[in-house]
Amino acid sequence: QVQLVESGGGSVQAGGSLRLSCVASRFTSSTDSMYWVRQPPGKGLEWVAEINRDGAFIRYADSVKGRFTISRDNANTTVYLQMNSLKPEDTAMYYCAAHTQILFRPARLQAYKYWGQGTQVTVSS
Repeated sequence: QVQLVESGGGSVQAGGSLRLSCVASRFTSSTDSMYWVRQPPGKGLEWVAEINRDGAFIRYADSVKGRFTISRDNANTTVYLQMNSLKPEDTAMYYCAAHTQILFRPARLQAYKYWGQGTQVTVSS
């Protein structure tokens, strides 16, 4: 079993920055691919970014490309999401998730192998 704990959310004004962290209790083959996903108020789950085990494979949703950066520190079992130039439409609960494969983008958070409790990001205009 792997536990994922997110932190770093908060309230910022448009144009501001936040850095989300996701600490895993351990990295295993089930956490080879790490994801950040989000759920805006009243909407469904949105895939934001993903990174594979060695960081060689990284992908972003078009809505965040050029503004968000995903990275991982395997030695410290941590995944980060640096969010710059935040917009009101980035307001959502952000979740860290893990799965065995890349390009896994289900509609339900529970479809991932592991997921965290989420951290709220609120961007005001």
